[in-house]
Amino acid sequence: MTSFTPDFLRAEVCPSPNHGERIGVERPDILLLHYTGMPSAEGAQAWLCNVESQVSSHYLVHEDGRVVQMVPEARRAWHAGKSVWHDETDINSRSIGIEIANPGHPGGLPDFPDRQIEGLIELCRDCVERHQIPAERVLAHSDVAPIRKVDPGENFPWGKLAAAGVGHWVEPSPIGGGRFFQRGDAGQPVEALQSMLSLYGYGIEISGEYCLRTEGVVAAFQRHFRPAKVDGVADSSTIETLHRLLTQLPRYA
Repeated sequence: MTSFTPDFLRAEVCPSPNHGERIGVERPDILLLHYTGMPSAEGAQAWLCNVESQVSSHYLVHEDGRVVQMVPEARRAWHAGKSVWHDETDINSRSIGIEIANPGHPGGLPDFPDRQIEGLIELCRDCVERHQIPAERVLAHSDVAPIRKVDPGENFPWGKLAAAGVGHWVEPSPIGGGRFFQRGDAGQPVEALQSMLSLYGYGIEISGEYCLRTEGVVAAFQRHFRPAKVDGVADSSTIETLHRLLTQLPRYA
């Protein structure tokens, strides 16, 4: 692809050849956040723009807050992979993908610099406003691909984004004692938990059995909404936080 006019006007342009037509949607309704998981931002940008990689995203946010657009928003970038949200499986067609330069878990999960988060917030607010993306559809890669993906990770400052008007968030309920559910448990309470996760959007079968998939979805939820302890165990803090998020959604309020 030759150069194009950026959708986010402050963005630099570095065209990637890895994209296609959006399928079955007129405009994106999900904003999907990733970390690059590579040692350097420059290496990540080169990989996302390499035809051999067969991956791309619409944007990359560097550590200094600089934003690079690689795929026009009208096109379908290749960033989500096998994923699901609210029974929708072609997340690439529905989303704008934003890669955030950070070595991630392989690099020790370092903090995201303030300048980077400030630049990211500016970009996200612009995308959300232009496409009218609901707050609850600003998601982590790990939300739509539990177990398979863990980015942008439990160190990502979702609360800071929400305070700036980006994403859905409540302060997590304190971690404490009380009853909890874990792999191997079964019954109506587990079914109720699975139903709540499904209502929020997670891809999970409502079976009443706390299986490996359920554990992975709970861990994905914790990674985004209760990051102080990510263990896949549905303790009272996890369940209360999920319930409060659900009650804030317009369709359940």
